[in-house]
Amino acid sequence: MPVTVLLVDDEPLVRAGLRAVLEAQPDIKVVGEAADGAAVVPLVRQLRPDVVAMDVRMPLLDGIEATRIVLRTVPQPPKILVVTTFENDEYVYEALRAGADGFLLKRARPAEIVHAVRLVAEGESLLFPAAVRSLAAEYGNRAARDAMERAQLTEREAAVLRLMARGLSNAEIAAELIVGAETVKSHVSAVLAKLGARDRTQAVIAAYESGFVAPA
Repeated sequence: MPVTVLLVDDEPLVRAGLRAVLEAQPDIKVVGEAADGAAVVPLVRQLRPDVVAMDVRMPLLDGIEATRIVLRTVPQPPKILVVTTFENDEYVYEALRAGADGFLLKRARPAEIVHAVRLVAEGESLLFPAAVRSLAAEYGNRAARDAMERAQLTEREAAVLRLMARGLSNAEIAAELIVGAETVKSHVSAVLAKLGARDRTQAVIAAYESGFVAPA
């Protein structure tokens, strides 16, 4: 089954460019488009895409609030890939904090766009660039540090979280730690549960905001 994608951007040329790149791939299918975040929830409910490629800044409802609404109201919500012009934009970071699963620059090369969609759809790696890591560290606060302390991660869970923060997939973490992929999957699940994180992105944000991991 192909990865299905909904494109959300107020610029028709951007949507057309993304559609052309993605539909050139045999394993990706664009199932719909929207020009504003206000149209996202109805389309997600109707089309059930695997991934929503979401612009951050739109006139009626921006990508941050649209992300929150999708995750709050749609059962089994799609993965959300933030698409933006500036990598160090605080809007991008707020979208990730709201629950978006990854990040893509509009000027990315076609191969990078395709890779980003596949990666987010798989859900086992992160698109979390250095500029966003620095923003996460700047948002550090006592509440985040206290939450990390309460989590009481084991030594192995802590190691897994650090590797997640580097963007490694489960298979790559397994190779790094010389353990089985299922063992890594169990550790990842434990980390998410202890941190109260919805997904890997939220766990990594917690790691940076608490100072548990420092930006390289």
